[in-house]
Amino acid sequence: MTNAPHFIRLGSRSLISVSGPDWRSFLQGLLTQDVDSLAAGEIRFGALLTPQGRLINDLFLIGQEDGVWLDVQAIQREALIQKLTLYRLRAKVVIEADDTPVSADIGEGTEGLVDPRLPAIGRRLYSPVEDSEDETAYWDHCRRLGVPGPADWGEDKTYPIEANFDLLNGIDFKKGCFVGQETTSRMKRRGQIKTRMAPILIGGEAPPTGSEVLTTTDLRAGEVLSGQTGLVMASVRLDRIEGPLTIDGKAARVALPDWLAT
Repeated sequence: MTNAPHFIRLGSRSLISVSGPDWRSFLQGLLTQDVDSLAAGEIRFGALLTPQGRLINDLFLIGQEDGVWLDVQAIQREALIQKLTLYRLRAKVVIEADDTPVSADIGEGTEGLVDPRLPAIGRRLYSPVEDSEDETAYWDHCRRLGVPGPADWGEDKTYPIEANFDLLNGIDFKKGCFVGQETTSRMKRRGQIKTRMAPILIGGEAPPTGSEVLTTTDLRAGEVLSGQTGLVMASVRLDRIEGPLTIDGKAARVALPDWLAT
């Protein structure tokens, strides 16, 4: 019996190629993920933050023989290339767009690279695949696993720990300095994370983005970020999510996955 793949073309993602003699040291001082030890054929998850420690770009790093691919949001690619070019200064690096397609297998195939955030998500592929269905199926799949995406954290408004990057292998706290490191490390050291993104079960269609999550005593427990029928991703206050909740008058409850509950 063979394992069945379930390929989905991720048109919302695209690649940036970074190469040249200084590519490792250049990116090492910028990104939340360790670049120095990245091997060819290896994939890691990380981000570029503002100096104040908020998320600008989520990204996957895919090691190449002579550099790295950055798997980024397609709508952010040109702006990110410009930003990296400004950071380059005298570093000997080449930064350019790469049109290799980005795809995912959310089935049980064996091609591609296991998603570094959570193996249950599936694999990422950097080659053409035959589309099986709309990309929405991929984001619904991630949401069911409790994994937020770019639609949830936006740009320059969320701290990476609030988006669970620390629990999804997106921050290397041992690598040394990176842009936004001071705020990120301080949040981790204090160990008092008040707000995180979490999946919430709700009956029927998803309420609009921005809908309030309320406790039974009408205390604000969070805000809806994205959703699908029966399930939403929300930014929630961890001290107010135990017990029944409501969203737009509908009964709801937080369903923490094991990786987030530990």
